[in-house]
Amino acid sequence: MSTFWSCYIIVITVAMLAGCLWLLFANSRGKPGESTGHVWDDDLREFNNPLPRWWLNLFVLTVVFAAGYLVFYPGLGNLGGRLGWTSTKQMQENLDRITQRRRAAFAALAGKDIPALAQDPAARSLGHAVFLNNCAGCHGADARGAVGFPNLADNDWLFGGSPEAIVETITHGRQAAMPPIGAGLSAEAVQTLVDFVPFWSDPGLDAAKREAGMKQFALTCAACHGADGKGNQALGAPNLTDDIWLFRGGREGVRETIMHGRQGMMPAHENILSPDEIRVVASYVYGLSHGAQAGPPGQP
Repeated sequence: MSTFWSCYIIVITVAMLAGCLWLLFANSRGKPGESTGHVWDDDLREFNNPLPRWWLNLFVLTVVFAAGYLVFYPGLGNLGGRLGWTSTKQMQENLDRITQRRRAAFAALAGKDIPALAQDPAARSLGHAVFLNNCAGCHGADARGAVGFPNLADNDWLFGGSPEAIVETITHGRQAAMPPIGAGLSAEAVQTLVDFVPFWSDPGLDAAKREAGMKQFALTCAACHGADGKGNQALGAPNLTDDIWLFRGGREGVRETIMHGRQGMMPAHENILSPDEIRVVASYVYGLSHGAQAGPPGQP
């Protein structure tokens, strides 16, 4: 704070305290029964009675307390107060205590691999807290995702669900893209894919549509999604043979994907989370798809 504004605050604060005292004592000099001269309804008179002494003393004590507070605590511009207390200092002390407790908690988990951490209640509790603070905004508090944000509680993975792959995803992020290919296909080819891809695993799909769809799929989609449609985790290409869709499934969802493409991005967290935090949140996510308890101990 500049010297000008510091002095301005000091002057205003001291003047307000002095003004409060003046106002109190100025209004304590009235005499009981002394009229102000104001009369209503012919006989209703206003009297200038002073404040009761006990009430006046309470107000004075309030002003004295305020002055004492300003002596010991900051409140007068840049003057720090005789106790040296600041909100920043207190916040830093609290943060240091929390940091020490977290370091002790992480130290107790050192040496355990991610599958072991996924079964450890303390690690799961820490991972759950990290997840809620950093991941729930996209993937949801229950980790089940939303349209465009993967469900982390199942075992369907775009880039792989091994401990190493999850750590890599959290640390360095991921970038996935489905290019728009509709402009390069005829309307008939697009319709053939639309009639086939959403119903890949449907045994009731018409045989002619399946045959035509497989041929078109081999020409336009198999390079990324594989000839069997089960995807390619090296590219982040999803499995199209199950009933799990990152974006909308069904005919219209698939048509929109083919015509306009899709973009997906998982931001890198290496500059946001510590290595210990990455390990515990990775173990938490790994546990969700491997039968571990979804929340911290005591939660379903």
